[in-house]
Amino acid sequence: MAAVMALPIARQVSRTQMGDRIFVLGGKLLWLFLLVIAVLLPLLAIFWRGFSSEAGQGGGWIAARELVASDNFHWLLGNSLKVSVSVAAIVVPLAYLFAYALQRTLIPGKAVWRGLSLLPLMAPSMLPGIALVYLFGNQGLLRGLLSENIYGFWGIVLGEVIYTFPHALMILLSALSLADARLFDAASSMGASPARAFRSITWPATRQAVFAASCLVFTLTITDFGVPVVVGGDYQVLALEAYKAVVGQQQFGRGALIGMVLLLPALFSFGVDAWLRRRHGDAMSGRAQVFRPAPSRARDGCYLAIVMLICTALLLVFGMAVYSSLVKFWPYNLSLSLNHYQFEDTAGGGWLAYRNSLTMALCTALLGSVLIFTGAYLMEKTQSQKGLNLALRMLSFVPMAVPGLVLGLGYVFFFNLNGNPLHVFYGSMTLLVVCTIAHYLTTAQMTATTALRQLDAEFEAAALSLKAPLYRHYLRVTVPICLPALLDIVRYLFVSAMTTVSAAIFLYSPDTILAAVAVLNMDDAGNVGGAAAMSSLILFTSAGVSLLLAWASRGALRRSQAWRQSAPGQ
Repeated sequence: MAAVMALPIARQVSRTQMGDRIFVLGGKLLWLFLLVIAVLLPLLAIFWRGFSSEAGQGGGWIAARELVASDNFHWLLGNSLKVSVSVAAIVVPLAYLFAYALQRTLIPGKAVWRGLSLLPLMAPSMLPGIALVYLFGNQGLLRGLLSENIYGFWGIVLGEVIYTFPHALMILLSALSLADARLFDAASSMGASPARAFRSITWPATRQAVFAASCLVFTLTITDFGVPVVVGGDYQVLALEAYKAVVGQQQFGRGALIGMVLLLPALFSFGVDAWLRRRHGDAMSGRAQVFRPAPSRARDGCYLAIVMLICTALLLVFGMAVYSSLVKFWPYNLSLSLNHYQFEDTAGGGWLAYRNSLTMALCTALLGSVLIFTGAYLMEKTQSQKGLNLALRMLSFVPMAVPGLVLGLGYVFFFNLNGNPLHVFYGSMTLLVVCTIAHYLTTAQMTATTALRQLDAEFEAAALSLKAPLYRHYLRVTVPICLPALLDIVRYLFVSAMTTVSAAIFLYSPDTILAAVAVLNMDDAGNVGGAAAMSSLILFTSAGVSLLLAWASRGALRRSQAWRQSAPGQ
C-alpha cells in the first residue's frame, strides 16, 4: 500500500522538478535569445557597416581615417565637446544643490519641488528648444533680455540643461539619501563647522555620484539631436550630423562611422564609472543611523530660494510651451484657441502619430515590464547555470553604455539587411517596441534587481520544501510583494516610450510614425505651434499616467508590505 501511495508522489515531484527546469532554463535561454537579437547583433551590425569596404557600406578603415582627419569632423567634434562639457558644468552643480535641499534640509513642500523638477522627463527633448524659441527667439516674449540670438551655442546649451537636469538629479538624490547620523554627531561633538563636515563627510560619500551624473549628462548631451535641430541654427554637432547623414542624405556608412564615434565617450564613461563603483565600495554600514537634518532658518531659506528659482525657470519653459500651443498666431494674434491641436490638416503624422505612441508606450510598458522583471528574477533567484547568468547580466548592462541614436542606427543596419529573415519587422510597431525595450532595459532591470534582492532566500526555500512549482511561487508570492517596483518599471517604460525620439527616428514607417517624431517633422515644416501642441499632449499624457501609476504604487505598497507588520499584542 505504501509503495502504491509513493508512486503518485514521486511522479508529482518529478513533474514539479521538470516544470521548474523548463521555467528556469527555458526562460533564461529565451531571454538570452531576445537579448542577442535586440542588443548584441544590432551593435555588431554598426561596426560591420562602418568598417566594411564593400560597395555601399562604410568604406572600411580608409573612409574611417578620412572622416576622422577631415576639418569638418574636427569642427563638429569640437562643437559637440564644448556643448557637452558646458552643459555638464552647469547641470551637475545645480542638480547637486537641488538634491541637497531635498535630502539634507527642512525646506517645505519637498514633494511639490521634486515633482516639478521631473517635468523634463515627461516631454521629448525638442520641447525645451521650442519653448526657448518662443521665449528668446527673433519674436520671443523675452527677446530683449539676450544680447545674442538664441540660435546657436547658447541655445543648445540652455535646452540641454533643461533636458538633462532631472537625469542628474535622480542620481544625486539617491546618493544624498544615504547618510550615517553617527558621523555628523561625531563631527559636531568635535566642533567641526557645517562646511568642514561637508568637506569631510558628505563630499567624499557623494563624489562618485557626481562623476556618474557628469558622465550621464555628457553622454545624453553629445548624443541628443532634438535640441540642436530646433535651436542649433548654424551651430552643428555630431549627433545632428549623424541624423542628417542617414535620414536626409542616405549616407548610411557615414552615419555608422559617426555612430561609432558617439559610442566612444559613452563606453569610456561607463567603464570609468564601473571602476569607481568597485573602488568606492559601500557608502553605509549595516549599523548606520538615519540622518535627520537639524533646523536652520538661514540654511533652509537659502536652499528654498535656490529650489524655487530652478522650479520657476522650469515652469516658465514648460508653461511657455503649453501657452504657445494655445495661441492662434504668434505674435500677432495672442487670443487662445485649440487650432494647433487640430492635427488632421497638418503634416507630420497628426492624431495617427499620437495613437501610435500610446499603442507603443502601452505595449512597451506591459510587455517590457513582464520580460525584464521575469528575467531579473531568473538571474537573481536561481543559482544554476552560472555562466548563462553571467552572459545575461553582461548583455543586460550593455544598453546603459549605448546611446539611443547609436542603437537606432544598429537596428537600421541589422533589420534592414538583405537576406535577414527578420527584415519583415522593419518599419513595424513590433520593431519599435523591441527597440524601445532594449534602449531602456538596464535602468528597469536595476529597479527589478534592487527589489528582488530585498526578498529573503527563505521564500524560495519554503516553496521548495512544499514541493510547490517555482513559477507558481513567482506568480503568487514574488510578484505581489514586488508589485510597487513592478509598477515603477511600467511607469518608467511608458514615459520613456512616449518621449523617445533618438532610437525610433530611423525605424518608423508612414503607418507607425510616433508623436515625438511628429514634433520633429512639424518643426522642420515650420509648424512650430503644432509642434508645441503635440509636445504638450505628450507632456500631459506622460504626467497623467505617471500620477495614476504613482497612486496605484502607493496602494500596492501598503498591501504588499502588510505582512511585515507585527500582529496585535506582539
